[in-house]
Parts: sequence; C-alpha cells; structure tokens
Amino acid sequence: MKFDELGLAPEIMTAINDAGYTTPTPIQAEAIPHVIAGRDVLGIAQTGTGKTASFTLPMIHRLMKGRAKARMPRTLILEPTRELAAQVADNFDVYGKNTKLTKALLIGGVSFGDQEKAIMRGADVLIATPGRLLDHVERGGVLLRGVEVLVIDEADRMLDMGFIPDIERIVKLLPFTRQTLFFSATMPPEITRLTQQFLSAPARVEVAPPSSTNDNVSQRLISVPKTQKLKTLKKLFDEEDVTNGIIFCNRKRDIGDLLNALQKSGYPAVSLHGDMDQHMRLKMLDKFKGGEATYLIASDVAARGLDIPAVSHVFNYDVPTHAEDYVHRIGRTGRAGRKGAAITLFSKEDGKYIDAIEKLINRKIDVVKSNDTPDDVTTDKEEKAASKPHRKNDGDKKGNEKGERKGLAAFSKNKRDKKENSDAIPKALHANDKPVQKEPKTDNSTGNASDKTQVGFGENIPAFLKNAPE
Repeated sequence: MKFDELGLAPEIMTAINDAGYTTPTPIQAEAIPHVIAGRDVLGIAQTGTGKTASFTLPMIHRLMKGRAKARMPRTLILEPTRELAAQVADNFDVYGKNTKLTKALLIGGVSFGDQEKAIMRGADVLIATPGRLLDHVERGGVLLRGVEVLVIDEADRMLDMGFIPDIERIVKLLPFTRQTLFFSATMPPEITRLTQQFLSAPARVEVAPPSSTNDNVSQRLISVPKTQKLKTLKKLFDEEDVTNGIIFCNRKRDIGDLLNALQKSGYPAVSLHGDMDQHMRLKMLDKFKGGEATYLIASDVAARGLDIPAVSHVFNYDVPTHAEDYVHRIGRTGRAGRKGAAITLFSKEDGKYIDAIEKLINRKIDVVKSNDTPDDVTTDKEEKAASKPHRKNDGDKKGNEKGERKGLAAFSKNKRDKKENSDAIPKALHANDKPVQKEPKTDNSTGNASDKTQVGFGENIPAFLKNAPE
C-alpha cells in the first residue's frame, strides 16, 4: 500500500512526498482510514512503529475544514513528557506546512504568557502534558468544550508517571461526542479499564505483540567488570560503525561522570536527564539531531518517544532494572525500517536483570566476553552452564567452607582490633586463649613462613597469620 491510497488531501500528500515517505508503516496503513472515517481507535504498537503520523496525518485532513475560536481548541493531544509533546508539534509543522492550521504547545519549562497568547489566537491543535494543561484550565485560559478529537498517546507511560487521575479530570471536561484515539505499547489492567471508559466501539489496531523487540535491531550482551566499562565503551565506539548513538545510564550522577570522561577523551557527547530545564533539554537534543554531537547520554526520561530516525546504535552502559525499559531503550534505534544495533554492558551482579529481560522478550541474547574481562571472572549465566560438583566431594567442600569461615572470622576480627589500636592478637589464633605480645613485622617476600598449615586460606595466607606465634 502507498500513502496515496489512504485518501489524504493533496496538500498533505505533497508534504509527505517532500519528507521522502512513500509507503506507510503497518499501523499507519491500518489506523489512518479508521480515523478519517471518524471511528474511535485503540492502537497497540511498540515504539518506533510510526504511530505519531498515524494520528497527525488524518487529524490534519479532518481539520482543514473549519477554524478554531479563541481559547477553544478543536483537537487535543495529551503526551506524558515535554519531549514527546514537542516532537508531535514538529510533526504538525512538517505535515501541515501546506495548510493554515494553527497549534499551541502547553508544556512545562515555558512561560505561561507565550502559551496564553497562542491559545487566545485560536488553536486548531492543542498539544499538552496533563499537568500544564490543567494549570491553564484552572486559570480559565483554556475551554475544552469545543474539542472534536482527543488523542491519548503513550498511555502506559502516563500510568507509570501517575498521570491517570489528571487524564480522567481532563476527559470529564470534553464533549461526549468527541472522537478518541488511544495509543499504548502495553495493555496492563488499568489501561484496559481506561479504554473501556473512554472509547466507544473502537477499531483495534495492533501491529506487534506487547513487549516485543524490533527484528531490525541486533542485540548483544558484553560481559565486562564494572571497573572496565568505560574502557570497553570507548573500544566499541572505535570498532563499531557508529553514525550516532544513545547511551543509557540508570542514575543521573553517572550521566555527568560519563559525559565528562567522554568529552575529555575527545568524543563529542551531550547529555539529557530529568533535572534539566526545557531550554537546555531542547538545546542538547538539537545538537544531537544536528550532528554536532555523536553521542547522547540519557536517563530513562529519554527512553520512550524520542523520534530521531537515524540513530545507529543504543548502548546500555547500565542494565535497566525494569525489563520493560530495555524494550523502550533499544527502540530508539532501528526505526522506520532501518537497521540498528543494541549493545548492553553487564557484569555478574546484573544476572537477574538480564534473565528478566530475556523472559520478557522471549529470546536469548548473544553474550560476548570483553577482552577486559579476566578469565577467572564468570557471569551468572556462565555459572549456571558450568557442571555441578560430584556428590562424593560434598563433605570435603563443607569442611573447607567451615574452615574458611573460621579463618575469615579471625581475619575480620584482627582488622577491627587494629582499627581500635589494640595490641592483642585475635584469641581464636592461640591455644588456651592466652593473650600474647605482638611480634615485630617480618618480610615474608622471601618465603620465610610458618610450616604449619592454616585451614581455609589455601596458599593465600595473610602475612600476619603466617608469622603468628604458636
């Protein structure tokens, strides 16, 4: 199917052709005819499938007739984050450039005054985050009784961020006869309840199973100690054919540390996280989109909805603690039919998170051991694959463990005694529990150690134990 078979207005088709698109994605091909026909739509699709155009294109088609009144938008699009709202506004600029439609963008980090002026001029399209929209409604700056089409985008993300009560308040202010377009990547019970509450006999459009990953994205796990992650990441930059890449960290403080390290090493990088104001966020995104920066270091605030079509790589510097975040992170690459690569650095401690991810996406991810991983370091996945010890050795193993615990306990106690400036040697090391005087330190590098075997430490006996008097 081609775009010209969907029944869109000539002005819209010209804009689509100018943008270089000829073939709609599956969700666009299925959803656009229903939206043009005026039906409610429930769209279930993973990120990167082109769902934004599936509602912006038919909305522009519908809005070409008529004109908005002051403070009374004709359509309302709710987005969970500022970045998503800004990207939807960009879509209207691209596809609606041959029309006279007006829009207003209501997001945090921007002055109320400028937003109020845009609303007063009349907005055919109002794009907003729930909190900022309610602020304007409570001030009397926005009247929602003229809304003809409501779009709730990234509904599961709205749920995660706690916006569902705000959305329910907003919907109560809208006309009952509106058309509703509802999009979500997953359908947890709470989201299902909302669809039953907001939609009327919707057309269900589902183009991919929930929590699936894009087949265009190759996935790899690289086993590496935490202390070698930065070194390994730099090697990947040099070895991979990286056009541009997004690097995900779990914590904001790690983003700053990684940014400084990469910039000092000459890698053009910028960062994006929740503590930035809107002006700085947009500035960093523009640098990345414009090619001024090759790498964008981000927290999960950027995992959902960032529409940058040509991202070649996603690097998970930290394994996400929630499996769903992995799906959304790697969805930043392999968009619009392109190939992409997702590389995750992990260590032994991340084993349970990797297991959860593989269970969610219903596939095993190829594991590669980094050259920076010592041969004696194994991951949980490797340990599970190792053969189990024979039963006849269980008694020896238990005896060794018991001796090792005794030796470790004595070693730990001695360290505490030293910290407290005590001259006593741990009682557990001497017969009859009689305290003895500490002897002068000797150089054990020559091998002058006691011949008495110490249980539990093998050959790695601490120096202070080798020379303890009997």
